[in-house]
Amino acid sequence: MKPAIHACAVLALLAAGCAAPAERLASTGASRPAPPNIIFILADDLGYGDLGSYGQERIQTPRLDRMAQEGMRFTQFYAGSTVCAPSRSVLMTGQHTGHTYIRGNLTAPLPDSVVTVAETLRGRGYRTALIGKWGLGNVGDSGHPRRQGFDYFFGFLNQMHAHNHYPEYLFRNDERIRIPGNETPGARPDGPGVSTRKTAYAGDLFIEEALGFIEGARNQPFFLYLALTTPHANNEGKEKGMEVPSLGAYADASWPEPEKGKAAMITRMDAGVGQILDRLAALGLEENTLVVFTSDNGPHKEGGSNPDFLDSNGPLRGIKRDLYEGGIRVPFIARWPGKTPAGAVSDYVGYFADMLPTFAELAGVSGAASQDGVSIVAALTGRPAAQQAHEYLYWEFYEGGTAQAVRFGDLKAVRKPMLTGEVELYDLRADVGETRDLAAARPAEAARARAFMEAAHRPSALKWVPQR
Repeated sequence: MKPAIHACAVLALLAAGCAAPAERLASTGASRPAPPNIIFILADDLGYGDLGSYGQERIQTPRLDRMAQEGMRFTQFYAGSTVCAPSRSVLMTGQHTGHTYIRGNLTAPLPDSVVTVAETLRGRGYRTALIGKWGLGNVGDSGHPRRQGFDYFFGFLNQMHAHNHYPEYLFRNDERIRIPGNETPGARPDGPGVSTRKTAYAGDLFIEEALGFIEGARNQPFFLYLALTTPHANNEGKEKGMEVPSLGAYADASWPEPEKGKAAMITRMDAGVGQILDRLAALGLEENTLVVFTSDNGPHKEGGSNPDFLDSNGPLRGIKRDLYEGGIRVPFIARWPGKTPAGAVSDYVGYFADMLPTFAELAGVSGAASQDGVSIVAALTGRPAAQQAHEYLYWEFYEGGTAQAVRFGDLKAVRKPMLTGEVELYDLRADVGETRDLAAARPAEAARARAFMEAAHRPSALKWVPQR
């Protein structure tokens, strides 16, 4: 069984004394430096090509572009999956989709037996908060954030509820909180729908909540997982699903309305990230805070938006729900002044499973369990020669027919259906768009890919996973 849930009230969580102070962390030696704060910001359905620092020419993202200039931009980093719930499960557990418990977008909770990033850091004295979208459990079950290592939670529990950017309610810890000014008549019991009164924008609420948490936690190490819901569409809104309070700089653009909405959502999110960085500077926390920004998967074709219009996947093939590069390769920016070299570009090949061992190393946790990830502290701190490489990265997926993918070295293989289909093989160094299948010409490498796929897949009792 996991330890009992921390009983501090919300206001007490934002005051001193709710968790161990930094000076009590150094159980292995009083001279150990205080571990860094960690802020992990996750966009929702943001494509590899949606930021200026990754080649975007029409969407304005000045603060994230500046973050890349002040930190490190990774060019070959991958999400945990090509849709939200399994991607977040990989992030939380350090296990790829052949091993992690949540491997598809069903409403199954993480079990008590899973050890998450948040539990690992809280065990080292961190104050932990999840603000935004969870998708791995609900009130009363084992997957609730407060049972998975988070001292504080504010946001959406259910990924379907998170479609609505103007929700009638959100959750604060276990309590359902009414959001004044928003009304969603006819909403489903689990929350999704289209609001007819739109006053409070969820993305704005999450930034405000994050700023408050940082303010209250500034006197001890903290971990903030800020899981934003932009630029995900409100699927229930169909062609009007790109919900945003203002079209801003795009209002007069001669674009389809959904594309204006998408661009405005991304620019608004960019400004919110800027607020986070500015608050760290104002509080004198910049040099002891690692901030990571990334996305849970590739760009969507929902809410009336077409990813081709704004070139959201850049040079990559595929989008959300594909295991080609456009579905899983994501922007990944890390900023830690004085530790991460400014203006650096890393070609390290990694993915969300690396976050648990990375954050554990930064927190001084020895022997943290991460079955499939490796710590990327060496890469983050400008020591690429010292960075451990993966033998391979692995994904499996179950919507619209099953599929597997594996990345090893510069090679990438995709197999559809998983376990039984023919392997496609691509050389990403020469063909990042995955246009030339080399499986027939390079049978030894294709066989190696199949062997990795066989080794990586572990059967699961959950119904979306095919059994041999």
